Amino acid sequence: MLTLARENQRKAGVANIEFLKGEIENIPLPNNSVDVIISNCVINLSTDKDEVIREAFRVLKPGGRFAVSDVVMRGDVPQQIRQSMLLWVGCIAGALRDYDYVAKLAKAGFESINIEPTRVFNIEDVHEFLGSADLDVGAIASQMEGKLVSAFVRATKPTSASSSSML
Repeated sequence: MLTLARENQRKAGVANIEFLKGEIENIPLPNNSVDVIISNCVINLSTDKDEVIREAFRVLKPGGRFAVSDVVMRGDVPQQIRQSMLLWVGCIAGALRDYDYVAKLAKAGFESINIEPTRVFNIEDVHEFLGSADLDVGAIASQMEGKLVSAFVRATKPTSASSSSML
C-alpha cells in the first residue's frame, strides 16, 4: 500500500504528503499532532478497539475531530455472527454496538459524540452478506434485520488542558 501511495503521489506531482507505516493500535505520531482522524470501516477489523480509540485521542490536538464511517450494531447479535471469520473480514462480526462505541469514545475522553446512521440494512441485505459465511442464513437473518447500520461516528477531543490529559 505504501508503494502504491508513493507512486500515486509521484504521478500527481504532490510533494507536501508524507506516508507512514503504522498500526491503528499504535499510531507512529506524537501526542497532540493531528487535526482530524478519518477512517472507513477499519476500526471494526481491530481486536483492540479500546486501544484504537485511545490512540486516536492521544494523537489528536485539543479540539481535534474524530470522523469515521463504520459499521455499527444496534443491540445484540447472534454469537455465530461474532465468531465468523468471513464476517470479521467484511467488517460485520467486529462491529461495535452503538452504545459500546459511545462508551468507549467517552471513556477515552472524547465529547460531542454522535453516531449518525447512513444506511440501515434490511433483511435482503442481511441475506446477501450472510450468504458468504458458513451459517444458517434463514435462521439468523430475521434476528439481524435493522441491527446492522452504516454510520458516521463523530467525536471531538476537548480543548481544555485538563480534559485532554485523561489518558
